[in-house]
Amino acid sequence: MNNKINVAVQVLPRSATKGTYELVDVAIELIQKSGLVYRVCPFETVIEGYYDEIMNLVKDIHEAVYAAGADEMITNMKIQTRNNQDVCIDDKMHKYD
Repeated sequence: MNNKINVAVQVLPRSATKGTYELVDVAIELIQKSGLVYRVCPFETVIEGYYDEIMNLVKDIHEAVYAAGADEMITNMKIQTRNNQDVCIDDKMHKYD
């Protein structure tokens, strides 16, 4: 996959000692630091980039959220790709800004 894609990531961590939003914030902080284009939404965060870099970021998110105290995690993902064309968040959202 040589084109940019969009991946919607919803992280649902559970912990006996930490709050859900506290752990979700760990995931969002990693996304913010990634340098990738992203949009935080109420139920998920959409990330724009190349397939491998986003999947590596998802792996890093899992490791960081577990290190922050998660006991269990469900991650829901939606992936949008196009054949020979980038998928850009702004193409879908510019009229709403």
